[in-house]
Amino acid sequence: MIANFLVLYRSKSLSQDRNVRVFPLPIAVAAVLCTALAGCDNRAEPLPLALAGGDAALGKRLMEQYQCGACHAIPGVGAATGSAGPPLDKFGRRSYIAGRFPNLPGPLADWLVDPPAMKPGTTMPNAGVSKAEARHMAAYLYTLR
Repeated sequence: MIANFLVLYRSKSLSQDRNVRVFPLPIAVAAVLCTALAGCDNRAEPLPLALAGGDAALGKRLMEQYQCGACHAIPGVGAATGSAGPPLDKFGRRSYIAGRFPNLPGPLADWLVDPPAMKPGTTMPNAGVSKAEARHMAAYLYTLR
């Protein structure tokens, strides 16, 4: 296929024929590279989002301490089988927090610290989580894929 593009690009007689479409070499090369690279990612699933200053193991313990499982089903967290809030399995794959905020470390930590401040009327309470604790809890949530 590349050879055909190169021939069409290099041949002046073909480029003068109005019935032959000539593709510039850079576009042809870019198209071939994009096609070749499209299947290069062989990971089964994306890596968890890295969170600066977050310790996922500590975050898991904090979720147990704050009894997040009373309202949420959370894989790996003891007795976390609640159903009042959404299940948090595959949380790391979600696009939004509370259906409104981008699922990024900053907004997630802010949400964990004070949900009602971000979304008045939410049933998720302010549990007294500190900003540092929220980073650890977020690190754990991002491992749920």
